[in-house]
This record gives sequence, C-alpha cells and structure tokens, in this order.
Amino acid sequence: MSFGTLDDVYADYELLEPDDRYRLLIDLGRALEPMPEALKTDATLVRGCSASVWVYPMPREDGRLHFLADSNAAITKGIVALILLAVQDRPADEVAELDVAGALARFDLQNQLSSNRTQGIPNMIALIRDTARRLAA
Repeated sequence: MSFGTLDDVYADYELLEPDDRYRLLIDLGRALEPMPEALKTDATLVRGCSASVWVYPMPREDGRLHFLADSNAAITKGIVALILLAVQDRPADEVAELDVAGALARFDLQNQLSSNRTQGIPNMIALIRDTARRLAA
C-alpha cells in the first residue's frame, strides 16, 4: 500500500473526522517498510518517546537517506510514517536542512492526539536531522 507524498496524505487527512484520522495514521503505520527485529536495539531507540520508537538510517551510495523505523504503538507508528514521508530517500544535505516540524504542522498533531503520543516527535526529528548532518558532512 502506498500513500504517496505528505501532500497526498494531508489531502485525505484534512477531510476526515478525528476517529477516521486515527485510522489513517494506523494504516500509515501498517504500511511502513518492515524493520528487522535485530535492528531494534538501544542504539536505534529514540529517547523521550512514551512508546518505543526505533529509527535506523541506511545511507545510499547516491547520498540519499533511507530510514527503517518502527514503534510498538499503532498511532505512534503512524506518526513515524508521517515523518518518514517528509524525509525518505532525500539527499542527506536536504534532510539536514528540512523543516520537518513545519511540514507536519498542518496535521495539527498536538491538538489531534494526546501529549503522550506527540512528545517524542521533536526527538525523532532531531535524530533524523542529526544523522543527515553527520552523513552530509
């Protein structure tokens, strides 16, 4: 199942009622590329999330970044999928400069979801951007 771009997902999201928005996020999470259990380690765990979230960068030879990610909570996994839609397979230097929080702002996640579900978002974005900066250097 492909959800296209962040813009495509938002076009659907903005038309939905809150319960259906939850379902869309859960479906996004289910559509994430599977992350092997062996990669779910303390080193790939995102700190500060109420749920467990793992992010594993896979730099490609062409300088683009591909991420594997997972969460043990369905809604959180959907948020992870939204973040990845913003950064997946882009050049590392572009990801390092990308305003991911700004790209997600229109989804208004802080008001749609409990603070428990959204508290780790800045940490995940920071981890992705820091990884991109390191790899772009």
